Amino acid sequence: MTDTAPQSVDESAAITGETVKHAAAELSDLLKLRTYPFGMKLFEDVEEMKAVPGIRTPMDGIPFTTCQLVTQVRTAGFTLGIVKDNLRPNASCGANIGLEEVPERLASGEQMTGVWFDNQEAAKKHQAEMPRVAPGRYSGLCASPLRTGRLDPPDVCLFYASPGQMILFINGLQFKSYRRYDFTITGESACADSWGRALSTKQTSLSIPCYAERRYGGVADDELLMACPPDEFLRGVEGLKGLAKNGLRYPYPPFGAFADPAIGMSKSYG
Repeated sequence: MTDTAPQSVDESAAITGETVKHAAAELSDLLKLRTYPFGMKLFEDVEEMKAVPGIRTPMDGIPFTTCQLVTQVRTAGFTLGIVKDNLRPNASCGANIGLEEVPERLASGEQMTGVWFDNQEAAKKHQAEMPRVAPGRYSGLCASPLRTGRLDPPDVCLFYASPGQMILFINGLQFKSYRRYDFTITGESACADSWGRALSTKQTSLSIPCYAERRYGGVADDELLMACPPDEFLRGVEGLKGLAKNGLRYPYPPFGAFADPAIGMSKSYG
């Protein structure tokens, strides 16, 4: 029997910004998240992106990184829209989300040789294997807290959480229809494993944020990043609610390393 991805929570219902908004509120409550879950949406037409309610655009001449953009969205609650010129030139931020080609000095490995990699061959392979949105189709990207419902619907839903919170969400994804999840590790430039991979493949993607995300985006030591398409996001939240009804909730009630586990384990583990 072949393993297939689970079907959406309700195939008869269209996923909207509102349905995702309500699920995000439930997720924040169930996992006690520190920052807002948020969405990303790519736009072919920049004017369509600029029509998103409440959107802000960066000041001209002050480029920044996508991890800085994400931090503004998930902590300050901004809805931000960007084009290629808002991002640092000759960096991978725009290339990872399909707003430009990979700059030649990065693609060749020259840029990172002697810093992140001992030799140019390793640096070039790093760039070649990064999951990215293909360039040429999209001109802008908007990110917004899911609680606003402004992205109707988002292309992907994302949230930062601790390992303990994250594994419970994955248990939620597996609650009604089991599948094994495999995630990628790029290393530095790990945003390729989160929004890069999820936007390009529509696959649920868990990443370990990299040095740049922590230094420039302010990601905390204990935070991981989940990115998934809206149907998987809704399925994960529904599964979390099912687990909560069975008493499997966050935060985990400690049992103790020196106590007899029989009472707690007998029902599920044998």
